[in-house]
Amino acid sequence: MLPRLGWCELGSHMLVAGDPSPAGKGAHLLMNIYVGNLPFRYDSEDLAAMFRRFGEVSSAQVIMDRDTGRSRGFGFVEMDDSEAARRAIEELDGFDADGRRLTVNEARPRSDRGPRRDWR
Repeated sequence: MLPRLGWCELGSHMLVAGDPSPAGKGAHLLMNIYVGNLPFRYDSEDLAAMFRRFGEVSSAQVIMDRDTGRSRGFGFVEMDDSEAARRAIEELDGFDADGRRLTVNEARPRSDRGPRRDWR
């Protein structure tokens, strides 16, 4: 795996050392993908397996509730190849996974989201 250099101005892409890309000489973009409405029985490995048919998955994580330890029904996948990631988004958005229609899109950086709500 290539070392991460941090978030760049290109949204949910991360700039890493590697092959040349449109972002600049000697750079390669990772794409972070949001996957919503996941079946609650899915774990991070199930999520990664869903995306592997499109290309290499750098990481996959189903977000768990810190109090109950159960899935919150969404997760994130990071793929090395932004073109493969785009194909995955196109094919999996709206896909029926165990009776649940998935929402799949490019993840937004944390700074682009609205204010956090405190439900407690």
